[in-house]
Amino acid sequence: MSFFDAPWHIIILLVVVLLLFGSSRLPGAAKALGQSMNIFKKSIKGMDEEDAQSTTTATFVQSQQLQPQAQPITAPKTDPAQQAQIEELQRQLQELQRQSAANGTAADGAAAQPQQPSS
Repeated sequence: MSFFDAPWHIIILLVVVLLLFGSSRLPGAAKALGQSMNIFKKSIKGMDEEDAQSTTTATFVQSQQLQPQAQPITAPKTDPAQQAQIEELQRQLQELQRQSAANGTAADGAAAQPQQPSS
């Protein structure tokens, strides 16, 4: 048996509430209760909207991260003297790489075939 099964239990509860709060404070209490219920409902709906908005924002951010920004690459302007020095260094580097490749190939070939005396 529950407290709210009989109607006289509800009447007793209402009389106790009326005695505790008084007739002048009950309308204010009911208004405050209604406002707090509305605020609670709005906050619940707001959380759902924030979740949807944050999901949309996260998707947008992820799509922006996956698509790199196309920015033109421009070479810095260098002096002709610096440019000539860079080209000279690149030429020397290529020459060293060719020599290294030739020495490596010759060393591999020399190890594979014994040297024969020349006539």
